[in-house]
Amino acid sequence: MITKHEQILQYIEELPIGEKISVRQIAKALSVSEGTAYRAIKDAETKGLVSAIERVGTIRIEQKKKENIEKLTFAEVVNIVDGQVLGGRNGLHKTLNKFVIGAMQLEAMMRYTGPGNLLIVGNRVKAHELALHAGAAVLITGGFEAGDELKKLADDLELPVISTSYDTFTVAAMINRAIYDQLIKKEIVLVGDILTPVENSVFLELGHTVGDWLEKNQETSHSRFPVVDDHLKVYGMVTAKDIMGNGREVLIDKVMTKHPITVTLKTSVASAAHMMIWEGIELLPVVDEQNRLQGIVSRQDVLKAMQMAQRQPQSAETLDDTISKQLILPEDREAGHAYQFEVTPQMTNQLGTISYGVFTTIVTEAANRALRAHKRGDLVVENITIYFLKPVQMESTLDVFPKVLEIGRKFGKIDVEVYNAGVLAGKVMMMCQLIDR
Repeated sequence: MITKHEQILQYIEELPIGEKISVRQIAKALSVSEGTAYRAIKDAETKGLVSAIERVGTIRIEQKKKENIEKLTFAEVVNIVDGQVLGGRNGLHKTLNKFVIGAMQLEAMMRYTGPGNLLIVGNRVKAHELALHAGAAVLITGGFEAGDELKKLADDLELPVISTSYDTFTVAAMINRAIYDQLIKKEIVLVGDILTPVENSVFLELGHTVGDWLEKNQETSHSRFPVVDDHLKVYGMVTAKDIMGNGREVLIDKVMTKHPITVTLKTSVASAAHMMIWEGIELLPVVDEQNRLQGIVSRQDVLKAMQMAQRQPQSAETLDDTISKQLILPEDREAGHAYQFEVTPQMTNQLGTISYGVFTTIVTEAANRALRAHKRGDLVVENITIYFLKPVQMESTLDVFPKVLEIGRKFGKIDVEVYNAGVLAGKVMMMCQLIDR
């Protein structure tokens, strides 16, 4: 039976793109409480079905596919720049393909402005009008207003005119940063990208018996199954170890492991891998906010996805990537011995000394490289003890010495010493789990 929450989400999905919604409207239309409507709208916002905009309200937007995540809707631009919508609200759901900075002559500006664009410009009324006629939205910087004629034109063409108090180049940097952040998110593989969906998953239900487990085992040759109720809510996991020594008539809920570890669609594959390794789990149920089964993900699925992700070219660079590139091995040194790292201003805290997070990333990367010299694979840090002995100033050059103390098939112990100008600046002891490639 469909819940009220699901009913509201379906109702929102069926609304036309650009439709404005409210808690009171949803509550009245579907005869639910305002609290239920509010929670469902927030869930819809998380799923990318709607966008809440200050001084405008909540509007239905097009749900972006993962491959199109580097593009923003104009509704999202309003939130990024703390903007105010002056006109063309019905076009807020449309997608921004390119933004143009209006710091040039009018004729040149229009050569670069077309449908799906966003013209970022100050108080240049003629440029605003020409951009709208060309099919572009307008972002007016410096806190300037728009005239009634421009607002009416924006409403007629369903192209947003947005005002912000920030200057043109600050706004451009803010939008560019938002696109860049979304590119980074695009590269992070989530459980939702690799799971076996619920319609293709094999599971048992409360009330099933050990005999049902044996039948599923013979049909699929699998030995681990989630246990759910009539509404697909996950109540347990059952494995071959659980049913050993029990007769066929014994109920599954008597032998299953209750309250199993689960993940959601938005859990990163790396986090799922850590859970599986640390807890010794081969299969994880994937659930939604109401703990209903959405699918399953196996250890093989997770490790395969992590290997594939490492082979993909990156289109956006994270801080970890930058740190990794700056950790170099001088030509006169052997792999796995001493690395050098130059501390740039962006690697420091407000005091101008190397930040704790950057230091941790440096030693982890050095340890990873040292282990690779012995064995192919990646590490998962299980325990790390860090001693900061001396603050490191910006533009210092560090010498990083990783030393493998112990290594086994699934385990490694590494000591890392970091020197600055010949003086010990930090020391680290790491215990790691190893992941085979």
